[in-house]
Amino acid sequence: MVQISLDKIEATVKTALMAHGAEAFAAAEVARAVAAAESFGNKICGLYYVESYCQQLSSGRVKGDVTPTVTTPRSSTIHVDAHFGFAQPAFAYGLPLALDAARQTGIATLAVGHAHTCTSLGYFTEQIARSGFIGMGFTNASPIVAAPGGKTRVIGTNPIAFSVPDGQGGIAMQFDQSTTTVALGKITMAKAAGQPIPEGWAVDAAGQPTTDPAAALQGSLVSMGGYKGWGFGLMAEILAAGMTGGVLSRDVKPLKAPEGTPHDLGQYYIVIDPSASPDFAARLTALSAAASADEGARMPGQNKVPADPVEVEDHVWALMETLAG
Repeated sequence: MVQISLDKIEATVKTALMAHGAEAFAAAEVARAVAAAESFGNKICGLYYVESYCQQLSSGRVKGDVTPTVTTPRSSTIHVDAHFGFAQPAFAYGLPLALDAARQTGIATLAVGHAHTCTSLGYFTEQIARSGFIGMGFTNASPIVAAPGGKTRVIGTNPIAFSVPDGQGGIAMQFDQSTTTVALGKITMAKAAGQPIPEGWAVDAAGQPTTDPAAALQGSLVSMGGYKGWGFGLMAEILAAGMTGGVLSRDVKPLKAPEGTPHDLGQYYIVIDPSASPDFAARLTALSAAASADEGARMPGQNKVPADPVEVEDHVWALMETLAG
């Protein structure tokens, strides 16, 4: 293991992305997201993805030199066309307008369409919350989930994220979770490590429970809570595909494949101004106190402290330096 500062991670990743065809702004936004993921130990959404980003920039599967287009079909409806580029710069283009719209009307939506995978959805809703607004986010992904009792893959892991401001520029609560029992990345990492997975994470191609990650990748992940998680996954699908112009999960090719058609995914955000309710701050304070009354209990995402520097495996950092040239 090597200790690497977040600044160095960000600079190295930006250099690597630019070396493979990304323009400076897009590279900087993606690199910032990678460093943030590493700072909270979210390895799946951090450096783990950078080689794939570089390969897909080279093949043209993701466009690194496009400028997102922002439109406002209605006063509180912000739409960003990512033009098959990265989700991070597209979100950055649309966020100021969404915040301003929510400030004026109390609630706004921000739809990002025709985008690459956003990896960590909570990274985006957290930005909304740190600006003083409640943020909800939804996205879809390549198909890996069948209906409970079924075998045909219909939707992706389809995460949902929710971030709440604390009124002081921080986060009172945040969760960012797939609507499956576990994220797909944990299955692929288990396969790469030659390790089994717990029963209940996935079923094989015949619909039978499995602890073999290879069989799981040929089968389907299990929705959290059965039909309850399946319903949340479908909700995310409807919003992420139906409201953004992105495609259904069933039409998305494997996210990390070096070549192929663009991801063409959607991310859909709801931005709420809590100051619209005079009772919001008092209710949040009371709820937080109740949730943290027992020793060791807390609101999800509360008191997160980013690490800097972070530990990175030697071979992973060596690959980053190679990609950066």
